[in-house]
Amino acid sequence: MEKVIHTPLTEDKVRELRAGDEVLITGVIYTARDAAHKKMVKLLDYNKKLPIEIQDAIIYYVGPSPAKPGEVIGSAGPTTSYRMDPYTPRLLDRGLKGMIGKGTRSKEVIESIKKNGAVYFAAIGGAAALMGKAIKKSELVAYEDLGSEAIRRLEVENLPVVVVVDSYGNNLYEIGQKEYLDSLK
Repeated sequence: MEKVIHTPLTEDKVRELRAGDEVLITGVIYTARDAAHKKMVKLLDYNKKLPIEIQDAIIYYVGPSPAKPGEVIGSAGPTTSYRMDPYTPRLLDRGLKGMIGKGTRSKEVIESIKKNGAVYFAAIGGAAALMGKAIKKSELVAYEDLGSEAIRRLEVENLPVVVVVDSYGNNLYEIGQKEYLDSLK
């Protein structure tokens, strides 16, 4: 059964999620990839204000393609998450509660997820058009010079994701591998 989550993503909501849960996200999320993460962390280094409010926010690691006429956004498939790993703990320490991407995360990021009561979701890789259909509004908010990697504010409705790393450190990739190996015995 799918769980429905409305943003903002508070720690209480995060603590209810478990690795393997199928989730539909509705509300406001932000886009940012590695170039935008690097700029945000540099702002933190200088005690400057971030271009978005990240407290209880979700960042989707995506560089969407341009919208076709009459559409809000183009294809919006997830980017490989480990590229954000050098920057993620700093943002989690500032209140970021959720990340959406694809692939594994570093041990440091998983520890930071646990420490900060956050969650890492996987989006459906290879289904960029499907992900784009859940996006109802897209607004450029920062770093226009980055093109498709600029930060956007998205309004989403029933964006389908799966919890990969929950706030307790349970990792769906590790759980799945163990279950598979156990089935071979």
